[in-house]
Amino acid sequence: MSILIRPVISEKANSLSETKNRYTFLVNTKANKSEIKHAIEQTYGVKVVKVNTLISAPEVKTKFTKSGLQVGKSNKLKKAMVDIKEGQTIDVFGTI
Repeated sequence: MSILIRPVISEKANSLSETKNRYTFLVNTKANKSEIKHAIEQTYGVKVVKVNTLISAPEVKTKFTKSGLQVGKSNKLKKAMVDIKEGQTIDVFGTI
């Protein structure tokens, strides 16, 4: 089971990484905080201070077609915001 899926690259995530030394990752929905901490420390070689997680609900989408109403939904996502030790950085753009 791969715990880390990819880093989140957005304006808000980049500003958090520059100002508060906090990085955001998309992770497996079944991973817990200690597994996420261990995976980031192994992958990037940094010391993790704190891990916050959030699960976003899937979006339900409907569309009307000739054959009737079509209902679908997207996958749910889990994000992890990770605070790392002062003075350390993660090169997010080099690992894409």
